[in-house]
Amino acid sequence: IRRFAIRVVDVIDTNAPVRGEPLPVELMNTRYADRDGVRDALADADQLTAWLRAIAGRAEIADLTGAGPVADETALGEFRALRDALRALAAQVTGDQRPIARTATDAVAASAVVSRASALAPSWRELVWAAEPRTSTRTGGPATSAVLSRIADAAAVLFGWAARERLRACLAPGCV
Repeated sequence: IRRFAIRVVDVIDTNAPVRGEPLPVELMNTRYADRDGVRDALADADQLTAWLRAIAGRAEIADLTGAGPVADETALGEFRALRDALRALAAQVTGDQRPIARTATDAVAASAVVSRASALAPSWRELVWAAEPRTSTRTGGPATSAVLSRIADAAAVLFGWAARERLRACLAPGCV
């Protein structure tokens, strides 16, 4: 999945392409193709941890990740489910009929996955009053769930508004 321009950004400890796209697009791009075939950058919890650390500096989640959350099998399943739901929605929006782009999930079921993930770990801003007042983000769950929730929330905005029309399927040979 890509948007208008591809901006290559350094890949940090992950084999997933990280291009500076909106986080829902970055998550969709954790399934990608190279010369050796289709790859899954979320094959295990360690790879999810590496991907989370690679995106940890992004403004919309930086205050949730600190040094970078450590993923477990539960988080891995949640991120994969959200990724598959987002890919199903993107295929619907872009009209991509290729089997590799589609999942068995329909758009209604996929939107339910996004909504559940968005509500998974609510977060809120806390005012820290000190010599230099600042805000800090708190969460009612693990950092991985809070990041997942933020990505799902961004996906709801992306797919729920006209911005979805900016999505384009990558139709290059081997692209997924």
